[in-house]
Amino acid sequence: MDFTSFQKLAAVHGTPTLFLSENRLREAYRELKNALPGVTLYYAVKSNAAPPFVSILRSEGCFFDVCSNGEIEVVKRAGVIPGQCLHTHPIHRGNDIRSAFDFGITRFVVDNEDELPKFLPYKNAAELLVRMSIQNPNCLVNLSHKFGIAPELTFDLIQKAAALGLNVRGICFHCGSQNENALKYIEALEYCRDICRKAALKGIAIKIIDIGGGFPINYLTPVLPLAEFCEPINEYLERYFSNYDIIAEPGRVLSGPAMTLATRVIGRSLRSGVWWYYLDEGVYGSFSGKIYDHADYPMFMSRPGPRYDSVLAGPTCDSIDVPYEHIALPILEIGDLLVFESMGAYTSASASNFNGFEKANIVVVE
Repeated sequence: MDFTSFQKLAAVHGTPTLFLSENRLREAYRELKNALPGVTLYYAVKSNAAPPFVSILRSEGCFFDVCSNGEIEVVKRAGVIPGQCLHTHPIHRGNDIRSAFDFGITRFVVDNEDELPKFLPYKNAAELLVRMSIQNPNCLVNLSHKFGIAPELTFDLIQKAAALGLNVRGICFHCGSQNENALKYIEALEYCRDICRKAALKGIAIKIIDIGGGFPINYLTPVLPLAEFCEPINEYLERYFSNYDIIAEPGRVLSGPAMTLATRVIGRSLRSGVWWYYLDEGVYGSFSGKIYDHADYPMFMSRPGPRYDSVLAGPTCDSIDVPYEHIALPILEIGDLLVFESMGAYTSASASNFNGFEKANIVVVE
């Protein structure tokens, strides 16, 4: 949509509002599906668990990556069946496993020896994927910092699980969020090849390779088109893993481009020669991704004129609530509308009602 369209929408729905484009979400899913033919996509619900995301993706045939009892409830209410879910949290409370089994989920992820005994009561039904760490300091968020076992120790963990009578069905990894280096997937798949060979020699049948998520989207700088980015991954999978079930856990690449924030200037103040503009949305709300996800979002406005060093602050009484400093802006007026694109991932998902300010409404549009 153009800026005028968002002005009209904001006039009807108020601000702050997150507008979820159903068409854009469907297009994102279909683009990734076409870029990774033969790969089953499990949407990472944690990137945005708003019910419309789950319902729209379910209607596209998407499967779901869930990490908690709360996310299971979200997909359950959307009519998702258990066979379309994978429980990917590597650390489990006892009731996490029980609740997932009560729903019907049987596939889980582990990454260390202490998690294995938790599945002994379910060993006749549970299928386990062992999560391998892939270090990637150049991605936006290194998701192997907290989870995953070192590649050289992965086979040992698989053997220990098998020795307990547990059914290890696959290997999973995550190359990091907003990963712009497709060769990281190849690096991880090389490790998987070696582990699968060792497992086969021990009579352990690895059938599932989960390549995680991390596929990049455009923020302030463009990234490779998905088809081009995924080309080397597809070639490697076709050459070495054609007899395996390949799955992926896309989050940001689906949810990120689908949502746009409309927010207004509710106040301004000239402080030490710098204009501070106070918005009705901040880092405790939809701009939480500025802190937790380290993302910058494309911004649009209608006011022309020379630009000056400025600050965009949020509405709460906390001084940390400053989404942007040292940003070049024209002189804004109270009531001016600002629009931020690519705000579907890790924004409203990590927002709060701090200081009594409610989360931005989500409105579905075409």
